[in-house]
Amino acid sequence: MVDIQKGEGSFFVAESGEKLAEITFYKSGDNEITVDHTVVSDKLRGQKVGNSLVEKVIEFAREEKLKVVPVCTFVQKQFEKNADYEDVLAK
Repeated sequence: MVDIQKGEGSFFVAESGEKLAEITFYKSGDNEITVDHTVVSDKLRGQKVGNSLVEKVIEFAREEKLKVVPVCTFVQKQFEKNADYEDVLAK
C-alpha cells in the first residue's frame, strides 16, 4: 500500500521528495471540483495507484460534500466502472 498525501489541489505519492503519482483538481463551483489530471510513474505501474488516487478524491468529495466533474479520461473511466461513485458525480 502506498502513502497518499494531500497537497494544494492534489493528492500524491512521493518517495525521497519525488512525486511518483498525482491526481489534480480545482474548485469549479460552490460545491464542485474538477479533476483534470492523473499521472503515475512507471515505478508504480500495475499497483493500482491510479485507482487509489481516484478513491481518495471520492472520499474527499464526500467529506466536503462536493460533486466531481471528471475531465481526466482515467477518472471518467473509473466513474463508468464504479456505480458507487454516482453520488458524487456532478450532473
